[in-house]
Amino acid sequence: MKKPVLLSGGNPQIAKGFGDAPVQAWIAAAPGWKGAVARQLDALVERTVPGVSKAVKWNTPLYGVEEGTWFMAFHAFDRYLKVTFFRGASLDPVPPVASKQKDVRYFHIHEDEAIDDTPLADWVRQASILPGERM
Repeated sequence: MKKPVLLSGGNPQIAKGFGDAPVQAWIAAAPGWKGAVARQLDALVERTVPGVSKAVKWNTPLYGVEEGTWFMAFHAFDRYLKVTFFRGASLDPVPPVASKQKDVRYFHIHEDEAIDDTPLADWVRQASILPGERM
């Protein structure tokens, strides 16, 4: 099987698809530490939101509860993995990185940073019960 192309920032180019398989393909193709962190994030979301829906669109893993709506995504950049909460401004505490979109907030995970599951799981739990973003 041909390895996926890595786009800027080491973001794997994965065909649009719904379900766990395209997300696992994205994670497997993500280089080095980005793949390891993505695997941790995916497992955290599955533990926190049983039965979570998954998809890959725009080379980005998405997570949702209702069909066609998404509460979270992540994307690889050169120096960090960007975790997106589509209704992040409604989370408590609010994730630290602002967006040009008023409801969206981000959390960046850099190489060699320990991931504290507690606040991340709390954000995931909170985000999963808010209305999802339709895309």
